[in-house]
Amino acid sequence: MRARDENKICLLHHKAVEMIVKEGLDGFGVNKLAKAAGVSPATIYIYFKDREDLIVQVTLRVSDKLLKESLDGFSPDMSFEEGLRKQWQNRARYFLNNPLDVEFIEKMRYSHLYDKVAGRMYLTFKEVMGKFYHGAVERKELIPLPFEVYWAVAFAPLYQLIKFHTQETTFGHKKYTFTEENMEQAFQLVLKALKP
Repeated sequence: MRARDENKICLLHHKAVEMIVKEGLDGFGVNKLAKAAGVSPATIYIYFKDREDLIVQVTLRVSDKLLKESLDGFSPDMSFEEGLRKQWQNRARYFLNNPLDVEFIEKMRYSHLYDKVAGRMYLTFKEVMGKFYHGAVERKELIPLPFEVYWAVAFAPLYQLIKFHTQETTFGHKKYTFTEENMEQAFQLVLKALKP
């Protein structure tokens, strides 16, 4: 049995992300990936069972990186304000530094394969963020809300600022540039909305 070549696997993952972002899942195939990566299709089948397995493994790898970076320096025992601020900082850094990965995850979220990876992707994340949420509610630092409502209020403003940053124009005006100051301004408004 041939040893795993991690460099080759990383190359295949990177090229798969690029291709799926550019061409979508319908335009993605093992033969096209092999050509783009400069390997034979047989090489791909050494590492992946089939096209679906390859896509699932790439999605898990990208999402694991996103989740790891979003939890960097974060503890579920932090105060609500400190913990949410750390989450915003981590997510902003990751989203701004890895736009291709973020676009890939967004494409996968609306694909038929998402259910195959969603449970595994968020198991640890859900546990950590659930503990953070419930701890903040128990300490009366956060008003009790359905988790989905909390999530929408807590993170949508950040994601929208990042989306504006990646667009050429915003509402027909000049290009918006994401700044720490704008992030902090939005963050303070979110705190006002979520604190008792």
